[in-house]
Amino acid sequence: MRRVIPTMLAAAFIFVPTGALAHAGHGDTSALLNGFTHPLTGIDHVLAMIAVGVLAAQLGGRALWLVPLSFIGIMAIGGALGMAGIRIPFAEAGVALSVVVLGLAIAFPFQLQMMAAVALAGLLALFHGQVHGAEIPAAASGLCYTAGFVGATTLLHATGIALGLRIASKTSRLGNRVVQTGGGGMALFGVAILIGVL
Repeated sequence: MRRVIPTMLAAAFIFVPTGALAHAGHGDTSALLNGFTHPLTGIDHVLAMIAVGVLAAQLGGRALWLVPLSFIGIMAIGGALGMAGIRIPFAEAGVALSVVVLGLAIAFPFQLQMMAAVALAGLLALFHGQVHGAEIPAAASGLCYTAGFVGATTLLHATGIALGLRIASKTSRLGNRVVQTGGGGMALFGVAILIGVL
């Protein structure tokens, strides 16, 4: 289990440009940076992607890597659809709804089977990917932009896994309550986004 987080972090850093390329005028680097920062600019995206990591940590075992990989893989497919101009109905609402659903899955950890969690993460990732892909700048390289948002997503998942494992390890009952309370707060935040309060 302890190898999962360093592996995910290492994979994410592959997508981060080196300092030598991070100057204006490099179109691919610009697309990479745009893709990397895009998921970090929306609190709904950030919460959902961290929640995927926390949920994976709650399930443990193979879910630690299968759930995030499902999200990342399907998100990339959704991104390709968005770049191609193929619209998924209610994608924006789906992103907000993902915060609610994932928050509730963390707050009320009913015995969710690993494959159900993988399928859930994949379904919700489709909305996130479509929104990311549809918002790609016209002049950007699709491949570099995708690599950027996949890298940021991987980092956010790893953050969620680290938080989930770390907090839950603190006197398990109290740690689990803290994680569940955070999930409940996340679900309420998602409801607020859905009804237009935020």
